[in-house]
Amino acid sequence: MRLQIVPFGEIPTEVLSAISEELELSFRIFSDISEPKGLPKEYYNPYRHQYVAPQILDFLFEEFKGRVLAVTDQDLFAEDLNFVFGQAQMNGRVAVISICRLNPTFYRQAFNKKLLIERAVKEAVHEVGHMAFGLTHCPDPNCVMSFSNTIFDVDRKSKEVCKSCKRKAGLFD
Repeated sequence: MRLQIVPFGEIPTEVLSAISEELELSFRIFSDISEPKGLPKEYYNPYRHQYVAPQILDFLFEEFKGRVLAVTDQDLFAEDLNFVFGQAQMNGRVAVISICRLNPTFYRQAFNKKLLIERAVKEAVHEVGHMAFGLTHCPDPNCVMSFSNTIFDVDRKSKEVCKSCKRKAGLFD
């Protein structure tokens, strides 16, 4: 299976490379990393200072062929949610993650590239699990497919897909 990783904004190369490597390890998905692009301004909500994630998914679906994971440095939200770390088309071909709230600087902490990469990898694997395999949120808090409501939830879970989710996805060790 192949996937195109499309950066929207200034995404560190190390983040994109780590995501690509982990998707191959976790799901046997091989990826190509595109040149950076800009998010369409019409999906920006000036009152919230955030982009609308579902509209970005629609944009990705229309603009790109094949499976796409967009990685942005802009803050995202969805209806009835203050923010989202990412969102995916379930059993589809498009997903988006934001590194905005994954970056320690968002929480007024010192920049930590290793922590940013770790968090971005978890969220990318999570969203691709929804998109490519139709995996739902897992009740195992250590599984990468568990729901993350806060950054503490992201930090708590591993980057690994649990045995139950692997089985559901048709992946076996």
